[in-house]
Amino acid sequence: MSERFLKSPGDPRKLLAYKKAEIIYLLTYRFCERFLRKGDRTIDQMVQAARSGKQNIIEGVEAAVTSKETEIKLINVARASLGELLEDYRDYLATRGLAIWEKESEKAVFVRKKSRNPEADYETFREFVETRSDEVVANIAVCLIYQCRYLLERLLKQREEAFRSEGGLRERMTHVRLEARRQKRPGGTG
Repeated sequence: MSERFLKSPGDPRKLLAYKKAEIIYLLTYRFCERFLRKGDRTIDQMVQAARSGKQNIIEGVEAAVTSKETEIKLINVARASLGELLEDYRDYLATRGLAIWEKESEKAVFVRKKSRNPEADYETFREFVETRSDEVVANIAVCLIYQCRYLLERLLKQREEAFRSEGGLRERMTHVRLEARRQKRPGGTG
């Protein structure tokens, strides 16, 4: 049996980057609900940037079946959307005179450690999101966004390597077709 040229991308929701993006989306939705006034345009901006981060991972991985280029572009859109959201949180903290945690602060290390668990989800952070101050919740979001962007950058590098070694859909299709022709020829192994 010849190899398939349409390869299943697997379940994108199992990717660690997606899991982090989902936490960020839910956290952002709740943050906006708790700390921003209804009618503030920032709510839409932040929620949509968080949603774009999550949704573009799904769409990108699904698109990989037929287009590595589209996959890479959409994963990069997810990374860029989360970059925009990161800036929104940093602006929120700065304009209110609130602290932005240093990367190696005890609180930031605590968030990273909690988030390192591959099974971490929104429930892992719910109590903090529901009960802590805007400063704490915004800083948790900042930590998670940095982690997610790091994971997306690693995912992009993996996809680049996969393209270098495996090629794209056209190359796989050509290879499969040439193999099928070879097997039909007299003296072929088929």
